[in-house]
Amino acid sequence: MPHAIRTGTPPRTPTAEEVEVIALVPLLEPFFRKVRVREQMPPALREAMEQHGLTARHGAVLPHLLAGVPLTVGQIAGRLHVSLPTASELVGALSRAGIVERSEDPANRRRVLVSLTADYRPLLETFVALRGEPLLRALDGLTPEERAGFVAGLAAWVREVQG
Repeated sequence: MPHAIRTGTPPRTPTAEEVEVIALVPLLEPFFRKVRVREQMPPALREAMEQHGLTARHGAVLPHLLAGVPLTVGQIAGRLHVSLPTASELVGALSRAGIVERSEDPANRRRVLVSLTADYRPLLETFVALRGEPLLRALDGLTPEERAGFVAGLAAWVREVQG
């Protein structure tokens, strides 16, 4: 059941069990600090991001392209839960930085496919592996059912936060 804040309605008081979960969230904050992310980023990727004024929002596009299958701008918008114009702006900035390339979809010439450039793919693979290591270790310690619940919970939280 979603816990959306309604205009004019005070937020509900969390249960003791929910407070325990909420109290864990700030403990993750140091992992997401800009300085820590920057330190773990391969220098060439960091330089491109900084030189072109790219932010974490731009960076959020990149892991979705690691599977090696080019995505449409619409697919990127769907995965990031952003509008099509926002996804297009993000992809455009990444393209100008030389991190991604856009190409015509041979199956539908009106669609544009987005993929990582060959120069940045290995850098991003290294960065994602390094950043993902703590999460992957945590997932390794979960049963398949716990893992599914964890993923479902994170996805639900993302949907609520992104509104």
